[in-house]
Amino acid sequence: MENGSVPLTVAEYFAGIGLVRMGLEPRGWRVIFANDISEKKYEMYKAFFPNAERHYKVQDVFDLTSADIPASTLATCSFPCIDLSLAGNMKGIGGKHSSAFWGFLNAIKLQGDGAPPIVLVENVPGWLYSNKGADFRLTVQALNELGYTCDVFTLDALRFTAQSRQRIFLVGTRLPVPSVDINFLLRRHRSLASDTLRKSLLANEDLNWFCTEFPLPPPLRKSGLSEIIEQMDDNDNRWWEADEVKRHFDMMSEAHKEMVTLLMNKSRSTYRTFYRRRREGQQRAEVRHDDVAGCLRTAVGGSGKQFLLKAGNGQLKMRTMTAREYARLQGVPDICPITVNGVQALTGFGDAVCVPVITWIAKHALNPLVEEYLSRIEVGGSCRR
Repeated sequence: MENGSVPLTVAEYFAGIGLVRMGLEPRGWRVIFANDISEKKYEMYKAFFPNAERHYKVQDVFDLTSADIPASTLATCSFPCIDLSLAGNMKGIGGKHSSAFWGFLNAIKLQGDGAPPIVLVENVPGWLYSNKGADFRLTVQALNELGYTCDVFTLDALRFTAQSRQRIFLVGTRLPVPSVDINFLLRRHRSLASDTLRKSLLANEDLNWFCTEFPLPPPLRKSGLSEIIEQMDDNDNRWWEADEVKRHFDMMSEAHKEMVTLLMNKSRSTYRTFYRRRREGQQRAEVRHDDVAGCLRTAVGGSGKQFLLKAGNGQLKMRTMTAREYARLQGVPDICPITVNGVQALTGFGDAVCVPVITWIAKHALNPLVEEYLSRIEVGGSCRR
């Protein structure tokens, strides 16, 4: 599908397992180039998209040349978050991993006048405050210098799936959009502009901004975890042995033990997720109190995995969440095959984006940019806003 004379084509940087593509395709976008450094993520991507071999380049983004990259309408950039995340090392945009953003920027520069007229950049909330806000400013400045006027907003996956996952999204465009005063962005509903984002905007009001006319996103979910759980028999070997369950129960604080005990005493089964975390020099098992999952992460290290407990009828069972459960929390339909197991699958999904979030952004931000551009051409360049 194309929008008038403008092809809805995408170059997908840091493509990972392809969930950005999965979110864009329902709105008519077609990926013609994808890049990631990870062979393992590519393995999952090509299981979802059998035509991947035609356009997916497994290579360091810094090594791309102009001959590698076809012209596209949109470039997406979910650059590594490790150096911007509280769960990582907070070394910032100059860190070993997150500095890959500059590789993306270099790829845009290589295309010169043929660079994509629209970019979509995504990362964790730490992007806003790493290095006391300097990293966010540097990235927006760099895009401004390449001719992109920018819009930025927050969205939580919990508005679309049963996973609490707030992310920062930036849309930049070279298309003719009216620049706006920072107050236009500050007046947005809190569902699209967190307090941290508002502070960042106030500190960067001199940069080049435009404002998308978003509707309110769906309300935050209060339940849904139990609906995505893979049902398995009590004797399934994926459930932990009794001594491992006891070890994790003993790792809980008294308040969490009391909550879990109450759930055990109910006549029906209840599911909750939990993490292992270091607190005051000791390892704790921290259980969510609600019927939603915490933010999925890479499955490297014990604190990265998200675990599941099932309590009720006097019993307590625990296990690691499955790849399919991770997929469902990211909005991936069950028809999509998962051909790898274990850490590889959990890391692939934990490192990815939430599919319906991307579809919502395409519907309300990306497609309207193209449609607005076409409408201006049709009326001789006048502005309809």
